[in-house]
Amino acid sequence: MLDGCTPWPQEFVDRYWAAGHWRGNTLDNLLRGWALEHGPRTALVHGATRLSYAALNRRVDRRAAGFHLRGLRPGQRVLVQLPNVAECVVTAFALMRVGTVPVFCPLSLGAPATSRVARVTQAVGYVGPAAYRGFDHLGTVARIAAERPFLRRVFTYEEPGTSSPYGGVRTDPSGCHYFPLDSVDSPPRPALVQGADQVAFLLLSDDDRGGDGGGDGDATRPLLVPRTHDDFAHQARAAAALVSLTEEDVYLAALPAGSPLALGGPGILGTLSVGGTVVLAGDPGPEECLPLLAREGVTVTTVVADVARRWADALDTGAAAPDAGPGRLRLVQFAGAPVPRTVLERTGRALDCRTQQVLGGPEGLLALTRPGDPDEAVLTTQGRPLSPDHELRLVGADGAEVPDGEPGSLLVRGPSTVRGYYRAPEQDARAFTADGWFRTGLRARRTPDGDLVVTGPRT
Repeated sequence: MLDGCTPWPQEFVDRYWAAGHWRGNTLDNLLRGWALEHGPRTALVHGATRLSYAALNRRVDRRAAGFHLRGLRPGQRVLVQLPNVAECVVTAFALMRVGTVPVFCPLSLGAPATSRVARVTQAVGYVGPAAYRGFDHLGTVARIAAERPFLRRVFTYEEPGTSSPYGGVRTDPSGCHYFPLDSVDSPPRPALVQGADQVAFLLLSDDDRGGDGGGDGDATRPLLVPRTHDDFAHQARAAAALVSLTEEDVYLAALPAGSPLALGGPGILGTLSVGGTVVLAGDPGPEECLPLLAREGVTVTTVVADVARRWADALDTGAAAPDAGPGRLRLVQFAGAPVPRTVLERTGRALDCRTQQVLGGPEGLLALTRPGDPDEAVLTTQGRPLSPDHELRLVGADGAEVPDGEPGSLLVRGPSTVRGYYRAPEQDARAFTADGWFRTGLRARRTPDGDLVVTGPRT
């Protein structure tokens, strides 16, 4: 467990191991096993790039060795701010394989917030584009590095066919070293022995993902969520089983790859765990995604309501490209709750598929409707937790549980729900109870069939 993180009490560790939720394998080591089992199958697709499981694992091995050669060591934190490209997945696995902790930051995160994340995590490195869609990421991180003397390694991604205007390997006057990401390559090293109870990566809390806020009104301290190998592997695996993913499935990552659901709800990791194929979309809009549905035979994807509306508009008005269409699509997951019933119904009609509401977040809350649920439940509820060991409570102002059918504050606890934020004891005291329940800030009620219905936003 990373310093500054709250561990699960031993009785819960024993319970989750006995139930088979935790299995003691790190995410990067799971990739080794998937490569052995599914070697020649296509694991990852982005544009013209197509990587088999074996090729993905080899590239991860070499990049991990390259990161080590350039000074990254186990336990250090590295900011990762990449678009949905194959190098994002390769880099995340490689950083975990070398024992460092990726800190996933959305591309939309502003410079002040990114600097604060660097400060709180004491990040020694940064991986991101030199420039992306007109924004000078490299100039921004250079200014951050000048302020944060511990950040001394910057790895820049360039899109295929382009070259960096900033040149190759260099060192600036502050002593920060810059490396093109595609130069980070070295013969593989012996496998590092790591514990699956260690932190695999850090996610930003939803309070901080939108921009320069600090979360909970604190403009100086971002909220970071530590996810372990065991807890996130369980989440991705259980979510994959819930939606019946197989090696014949193709998952479209339309949300940012470093977001909780695109990463593991079941997302990228859940799809790879069964030998399926992950297709990365650089933009969630219909212009890019609708042709991908047909061309790549996508079967499952995750979107937000606004994106689904745009897809349906393009199909209903005939604005979609001639080669666009639902193809083999069978399930569209909706991130964010609640989703208007009209959006769910229209999406199902336009794309000729089932829909699924997903109530999830970086802290590990994950409740979903089931593909086989009655239409009314799918259209009006946020479903049920992954398993009985994902516990939910609905409580009133006095802390006592409310009867079924009445709204209350939603508390959660389970094998993929963290017990605290990273180095944030004051926020932990507000967000977590003494016995480990996470206060989600949502109000909800439970139907007679046991499904959750969110009735109010975070408070």
